[in-house]
Amino acid sequence: MSTTEAAAFWNGLYADRPAPADPQPNAMLTETVAGLPPGTALDLGCGEGGDALWLARQGWQVTAVDVSAVAVERLAGLAASHGLAGRVAAERHDLRETCPGGAFDLVCAHYLHTPFDLDKAAVLRAAAHALRPGGRLLVVDHGSAAPWSWEQEARFPSPRDAAAGIALDAGTWVVERAAAPRRTATGPGGRTAEVTDHVLVIRRAG
Repeated sequence: MSTTEAAAFWNGLYADRPAPADPQPNAMLTETVAGLPPGTALDLGCGEGGDALWLARQGWQVTAVDVSAVAVERLAGLAASHGLAGRVAAERHDLRETCPGGAFDLVCAHYLHTPFDLDKAAVLRAAAHALRPGGRLLVVDHGSAAPWSWEQEARFPSPRDAAAGIALDAGTWVVERAAAPRRTATGPGGRTAEVTDHVLVIRRAG
């Protein structure tokens, strides 16, 4: 599938729903980052922008990327309206082809799922190599499909399987957490369902 097709899919998804005035961060992000000193962060697949805005409010300098121009433009506008434009750089990237350069203290990828071809392990491996020593890669994936999800037939690798797929040198990168917590998700129309998340935290030791 081409970049144009992927962008059109995600642009349509975001354009078809109202933009939140103040999108909320993912719970695993706030739990993982609490207590860490602010630094530089890379948000892969930023979507509505709740994670990027929350990090910026905590003092982080955030580069947030998405394949959807609609998502990126909305995030840039939100950052400006909340007085965070100096802390959030919203960029459009198709991660199959390009990714921001630089070194980061945190890379987060929440629900980086797509119906299009994406070598996610390769993307996350490159992101891990962009971490500074002591930096963390936080990956939160779906562990089950909500009833309203387009992923009903998807296979969800365990966090340990995902770590093995990223294939990082155990002497340099340490798995700090590999867990499968459950939570109540809210979908269209306020519908709720219990779902499983797969949470992986990898720290660059050196």
